[in-house]
Amino acid sequence: MRLLNIFSILLFITFKAFSSTIPVNLRCDFRADPIGIDVSQPVLSWTIKTDAGERAVRQTAYEVMVATSRELLSAGKGDLWHPGKVLSDKMGQIVYTGKALQSSQQCWWKVRIWNEKGVVSDWSEPAQWTMGVLSATDWKARWISATGAEKYAHNFSTSRTDFSGSRHLPETWAFMPRPEDANYSSMLLRKEFISAPKLKRALVHVSGLGHYELLINGRKVGDYILSPGWTDYRKTVLYDSYDVTSYIQEGGNAIGLILSNGMYNIMPDSVRYVKFLNSYGQLKAIAQMRLEYADGSVKTIGTDSSWQVSTGPVTYMNQYGGEDFDARLLPGGWDSPSFKAGKRWVQAIECSGGQLKGLSCAGAPVKVTDTLQPVKVARLRPGLLVYDLGQNVSIMPMLTIKGTRGSYVRIIPSELIASDGTVDRRSATQDGVRPAWWQYTKASDQPESWQPQFFYQGGRYLQVELYPAQGDTALPVVEKLNGAVVHASATPIGSFVCSNELFNRIYTLVRWAQCSNMMSVFTDCPHREKMPWLEQYHLNGPSLRYNFDLLTLFAKGENDMYDSQLDDGFVPNIAPEFFYAGNADYMRNGFRNSPEWGSSFIIVPWQQYLFSGDVSLIRRYYEPMKRYLSFLDSSAKNNILNIGLGDWYDIGPREPWGSQLTPVAFTATAIYFYDYKIMGRMAEILGKTSEAIRFSQKAEAIRQLFNKEFYNPATGRYSTGSNTTMAMPLSLNIAEPRYRKSIIDTLVADIRKRGNSFTSGDVGYRFLLKALAMEGYSDVIFDMNNQSERPGYGYQLKQGATSLTEKWDAGVGSFGSQNHFMLGQINEWFFNDLAGIGFDEEGNGAGFRKSVIKPVPVGDLSWVRGSYETVSGLISSEWKRKNDVFTLHVTIPANTTATVYIPAAREKGVRESGKPAEKAAGVRFLKMVNGKAVYEVGSGSYTFESSLK
Repeated sequence: MRLLNIFSILLFITFKAFSSTIPVNLRCDFRADPIGIDVSQPVLSWTIKTDAGERAVRQTAYEVMVATSRELLSAGKGDLWHPGKVLSDKMGQIVYTGKALQSSQQCWWKVRIWNEKGVVSDWSEPAQWTMGVLSATDWKARWISATGAEKYAHNFSTSRTDFSGSRHLPETWAFMPRPEDANYSSMLLRKEFISAPKLKRALVHVSGLGHYELLINGRKVGDYILSPGWTDYRKTVLYDSYDVTSYIQEGGNAIGLILSNGMYNIMPDSVRYVKFLNSYGQLKAIAQMRLEYADGSVKTIGTDSSWQVSTGPVTYMNQYGGEDFDARLLPGGWDSPSFKAGKRWVQAIECSGGQLKGLSCAGAPVKVTDTLQPVKVARLRPGLLVYDLGQNVSIMPMLTIKGTRGSYVRIIPSELIASDGTVDRRSATQDGVRPAWWQYTKASDQPESWQPQFFYQGGRYLQVELYPAQGDTALPVVEKLNGAVVHASATPIGSFVCSNELFNRIYTLVRWAQCSNMMSVFTDCPHREKMPWLEQYHLNGPSLRYNFDLLTLFAKGENDMYDSQLDDGFVPNIAPEFFYAGNADYMRNGFRNSPEWGSSFIIVPWQQYLFSGDVSLIRRYYEPMKRYLSFLDSSAKNNILNIGLGDWYDIGPREPWGSQLTPVAFTATAIYFYDYKIMGRMAEILGKTSEAIRFSQKAEAIRQLFNKEFYNPATGRYSTGSNTTMAMPLSLNIAEPRYRKSIIDTLVADIRKRGNSFTSGDVGYRFLLKALAMEGYSDVIFDMNNQSERPGYGYQLKQGATSLTEKWDAGVGSFGSQNHFMLGQINEWFFNDLAGIGFDEEGNGAGFRKSVIKPVPVGDLSWVRGSYETVSGLISSEWKRKNDVFTLHVTIPANTTATVYIPAAREKGVRESGKPAEKAAGVRFLKMVNGKAVYEVGSGSYTFESSLK
């Protein structure tokens, strides 16, 4: 009996030792407690929390339980799905295979795991997800609009080209309605309803085109702005889902919608800046509210012809020209119950709509993420002020103003300031002339506050112009003006800081540009274009992914590319393709057809898989990706492509434009090879063995023809010998192994000869960084970027840039955009090489299940700290070197492993937590290579120390 008690005590101690290890960070389709899942079989995932001192913790099995209520889940009754114990180390990509899920259904779930010793953890805290509308027949609502609204929506299919650089307006503009002729810019919709007692849950699914805001009983629902996200509205219309239980009161209620143009309608203007013309139709909305009561009854309220409609207070809205709001036109209480609707209000009409897709496809919603207060206010003369927010970013003004009814304020944003102190908009408009502005007209004599709803702009400066009411001379007074920072609300998951303050400033410079251009698409700039140029999706993919949780936004982008694909497989440079860059002839127009851009359609799913283990994009778009390859095949001659933009904005003898130093065929064909190479890998993942072999063989054929066409063994140079032509064959493994040493030596010599200056542009720079780093020349990267005298990041900072600029020289003298993120690939090097946080691409390390920690102590860096919240858990890497001693503190997530490279003069000189590394728990020595001791480690925290001499 005594032995039995001792065994029980030991068992209890063992269990308690593991009880602190528990699944956390539960996710459904990569989101926490999401509302609006519109796939019938979502995927579930989690990470594992352990005690700080535990090492090499592994999951050997898991048990998931899904229930229709929290109460059933707590009682251990998984009435939706409970497959029992599953022997697997997977903690992601767990596909739900339970009972068929219904539209609007709420699902509660939890998980527990078994460790490598067979000991089970406690159940996780409960999580939940809510379904969206799974089929068209489940919509009990209709699209609605206003009679006559269609006459203000025009088909500009013949006017989708770029008119922004010309002062000569298309003749069609002369026949379009002017803002003063009619209010076509906003619409109000409302409906009153009764809620019975004992409401249990209220859920709304809603979309409004172009953009909408939803209000219930006078309160805005949620904190999304610029919803729904931009799409090709002919093929995909996004909708949002909200739990609005707290907004509903017993008895009378009112629901309201305000609509405006967004990217859905780009209307003409001869005064304000307009990039292009286009329209997808009249303003319209669809909404469906589900009221669930404690007795099990359900009431559905949907948009139909019983709703009331009126013109709205937004009297002008253009995605490029601005937004005007006349508060006098906003009916008081219109979105509250018992509102007395006057003659302005008429019955809505039902109209046709588009194919609705839910938030699971829409990415991170756009929100106000921060507020900037002015660092300086210049009062140039009465009624004219310029506010300096201190940072160039995507903004909306937050205004508080006092003055008489009818007085108004006009706010003009800009990135630059003119010599006379006024704003200079030449970097924000391609013609350098036409302005954009916000305008607010007061409704009363009392102080009023306002923030725009539908127009944002990139800028640092806000020029405020004050105007009196008609017949008055008194100017209104601005009491407060701040800048609301607006962008996609993707969670920040990466951090980087080091001993080099210039590098810290560069990291921040790039990050601001990334934020400014993360909307519902990745834009090139937040002012003159706002276009989703696709090369950024893959060239900057890793730099973006290291900083933010963008899995859903990249998935949304892939759907945009799919919707933009033509029948012959062609994928344009812009998706959604809101306008034709150059012209519509994509067989001859590189601005519409450049493989380095369109190949994002293939490369994004591959990067998504590597960073997260997510195979859904590969599986969903595999056949369309094959069609794009077929299109490239049809365009190639002898496996060489000769169309595109090449190394866009490289540093040549002329003003940046096009590809000056690298042939178009070179970059296009290199990416063509890479497309086939990774398609072979993706085919393997899907179990398509024969296609994997075919793709790999085609990649090899392209590689051989590429080398024959572009490489000269006698000179040891590719093509023109530019930085990009020497780097891409190395980074993409096109070059023959026997020539790699000669190629990298030539590349390095060229950079050194230029005083540690480079020439690569938008396409080539990432491959330049990768080539130098993988060949062991991060010291060259350090020297290239640890300076401010030649074009580059430091030079931009020296010129006063606060976000990454379009041109390497900050556009000095040419007023290029001051907020582009296309050249921001350096952040990938900061994380992957300086902090040393990477994954094992060749060793089944997708999703950082097998990471590579390989820090590079380079230049005069004395310390680096980096962290990254992967889908498998937090990885942190912190190193320092002092007096020839290198110290690395690293944390590896539970249920993962890592290969750790420690700079060391010899193996025996490495210690971990004060003892010889080879004797430390969870550590296994592998080899010495290139002055580094290499170890395999399990999960946990480790402190390595080594002698560098």
